Amino acid sequence: MDSGLSSREREQQYYLNPFTNLPQRETNPSLVVKRGKGVYVYDEDGREYLEGLSGLWCCSLGFSEERLAKVAYQQMRDLPYYHSFTGKIPAVTVELAERLVDLAPASLSRVIFANSGSESNDTAVKIVWYYNNALGRPEKKKIIARQRGYHGVTVVAGSLTGLSYAQDGFDLPVDRFRHTDCPHHYRHANPGESEEDFATRMAENLDKLITTEGPETIAAFIAEPIQGAGGVIVPPATYFDKIQSVLKKHEVLMIADEVICGFGRTGNMFGSQTYNITPDLMTVAKQLSAAYLPISGLLVSEQVFDALSEQSGKLGQFGHGYTYSGHPVPAAVALETLKIYEEREIVARVQELHPRLKAGLAELGNHPLVGHHRCVGLIGGLEIVEDKASKQSFEASKKVAAFIAKRAQEHGLIVRPLPGDIVACCPPLIISEAEIDQFMERLGKAFDDAAQHFGVS
Repeated sequence: MDSGLSSREREQQYYLNPFTNLPQRETNPSLVVKRGKGVYVYDEDGREYLEGLSGLWCCSLGFSEERLAKVAYQQMRDLPYYHSFTGKIPAVTVELAERLVDLAPASLSRVIFANSGSESNDTAVKIVWYYNNALGRPEKKKIIARQRGYHGVTVVAGSLTGLSYAQDGFDLPVDRFRHTDCPHHYRHANPGESEEDFATRMAENLDKLITTEGPETIAAFIAEPIQGAGGVIVPPATYFDKIQSVLKKHEVLMIADEVICGFGRTGNMFGSQTYNITPDLMTVAKQLSAAYLPISGLLVSEQVFDALSEQSGKLGQFGHGYTYSGHPVPAAVALETLKIYEEREIVARVQELHPRLKAGLAELGNHPLVGHHRCVGLIGGLEIVEDKASKQSFEASKKVAAFIAKRAQEHGLIVRPLPGDIVACCPPLIISEAEIDQFMERLGKAFDDAAQHFGVS
């Protein structure tokens, strides 16, 4: 029905916007996106934007991959829906499960599907609790996450997330969740402390937390290989080796949150391979289907599965799953996405493109507003400071990163401001070298605009 209102007016009248300052919608209207092609999206006026965050860290194959559209259409014709409950499952879901386990770290052998990273992280926690009940350890239920980690916004996932905006006003975190240090060497290292010494201190602090809480109460530790929404925080050298030693000492499971890092983003198929992580459980989403349809997964080790199987036999069933778990249409799209990654050697492509993006971010690292730059594979961050020597940040009220993101949009580039005045970039994996250069040119203009606006030279 044509209401006579523009898209922006209809949005303000009918839509409850996620992750938005709701009272400011009138003065800061949304960008209404109509179509996409390659690494670009276009607004309702036809203006082009290079999508420098792959949507929400997810649209790995860009915005016009015809193969995925055709597979979705064909699957809709063949079997538009079926479930995976009570001894039934779509054939394509079985095929996807097999392919995913084949690609995953060798420690993992089974997968259960869901619809989002939040749901899969929520499922991981439920399975950890179920697992410890099966082993007769009813007190071993607390989950340790990290400050500035992002794991989603369901009640459980929001409790895992170590960012205030996911908890303020929602009565989160709930009980059983604890948070340990954010391993951000640039911000939290002591003067002269090397990355390895910093990593040692982080592991020692985790050990102290587990000991203080009681090892018999700590069930699992969850971590992103690279902390994405918390600031593109790259772990210091030897960090995960030292952390995993602590976990093994106290019989604490390792949950790798690969929702952002998985499927080539870090220059390996999974971030766990980049950082030598051996997960007991691993969550995936986003690039699993190149974001074309919602699907996520949780992979578990055979040890975990064996305990679940035995316990479900005692209880009568494994009473978990979602209506759309392993939905055949997203499963078909995900399976085709994995085929495209293999055929186009997407991991090798990321490795080839990484030096170009890293060099561009390093050059922008010389800008007077940039205190620190980081880049792994095709994900990077620029941390903004008022004074480079002291690492002094701007007052939070100035919202410098948000200003830069707004100016970048005016220059035809979409990036994301993150807490701590950090500008994140995460372009589609199909980006070309010429498009990376265009990305950096437009971002550089935004930083120059900000330097002039805030009086920094």
